[in-house]
Amino acid sequence: MVQQPQARWLSIVGIAEDGIEGLGELARGLIESAEFVFGGSRHLSLATPLIRGTARPWGTPFDQSVSEVLGYRGRPVCVLASGDPFQHGVGSVLARHVAADETIAIPAVSAFSLAASRLLWPLPQLALLSLCGRSLDLIRPHLHPGARILALTSGARAPAAIADLLCTTGFGESTVTVLEALGGPRERVRAARASAFGIDQIDSLNTVAIDVAASPTARILPRVAGLPDELFEHDGQITKREIRALTLSALAPRHAEHLWDIGAGSGSIAIEWMLADPSLSAAAIERRSDRAARIRRNANAFGVPDLQVIEAAAPQALNNLPPPNAIFIGGGATSPGLIETARAALLPNGRLVVNAVTLETEVVLLNAHAQHGGTMTRVEIHHARPVGGEDGRFSSWRPSNPIVQWTWVKP
Repeated sequence: MVQQPQARWLSIVGIAEDGIEGLGELARGLIESAEFVFGGSRHLSLATPLIRGTARPWGTPFDQSVSEVLGYRGRPVCVLASGDPFQHGVGSVLARHVAADETIAIPAVSAFSLAASRLLWPLPQLALLSLCGRSLDLIRPHLHPGARILALTSGARAPAAIADLLCTTGFGESTVTVLEALGGPRERVRAARASAFGIDQIDSLNTVAIDVAASPTARILPRVAGLPDELFEHDGQITKREIRALTLSALAPRHAEHLWDIGAGSGSIAIEWMLADPSLSAAAIERRSDRAARIRRNANAFGVPDLQVIEAAAPQALNNLPPPNAIFIGGGATSPGLIETARAALLPNGRLVVNAVTLETEVVLLNAHAQHGGTMTRVEIHHARPVGGEDGRFSSWRPSNPIVQWTWVKP
């Protein structure tokens, strides 16, 4: 029997559908020598022949079980996980609470690697998603012609629901492959076109592969700031496309940063901020309930369902929110104390960007610039529009409302 080093009290062992037959000597020894073995019911069943200690299935809520694991610190504990514990697995959760020198981790082959090997798809060229307990809308930003997606799901109904989503967004010609119970005796691989998806009796343990094909009317989200206005549901209260691109450039999103979008309207700024990188987060603050509901619908439609929507008026709504790295004020800048509250809330090196359309807001920004510095920019966009006659042969430039933008960076 392989003995666990005294200092490394926690072992995290990946186990695949082939069970203990796929485990090496070290992984087997860690399970056998553990005083407590944690895992899902399936994991514990697969490892039953090796478990000598107390088997502990994960409870609800999951955080409570994690606390229980940590409560045994210093005693030999083994945590079982599917495949690679650090690829959308429990290993990533435990790593927030334990140090590397307390732990020994033995991964198995991940579901992503198994699926890619079955399809002969190179992993670096794929979008890898976990939809376990999460919204299927997370697929939407990755739906581009020719793209390939691997998605872990959390149930037998998910593949059909994914096929429905593809059809409703113009990607019905995509090939959907359902890979079930990979690496074990129940393994099965079946494929169908999304628009003719008829695969049934699907194992709850499945991975979905999507070979994306788009119709001419497909809802494709470009990978740049300044998405077309018509992609958003709005009532006219939206930062227009060109100004949105300039605003996001000024907000300058960086890895794992958090944004406050104050007076969010349609939520377009917060949504595009989150689309810039999966690590980004945002809170959209909007006092009107109809607009707050619209922001939620837009967030789902753009594949960022985790956008936090706060239905309240600023600055009162800003109390107790996680501190931001960037703040955009698109509406309500004339509210007493709002700009000062925003400046105080920003983390060091945080960016504050405020757009003004009205003269009254422009005055507020001029005063803020005089008092605090920063940069002032005035932008006016002209679009060609038909003029005169019914034949539409002539056009002229029509200006949109000029925008004054104040940008300030906190020292």
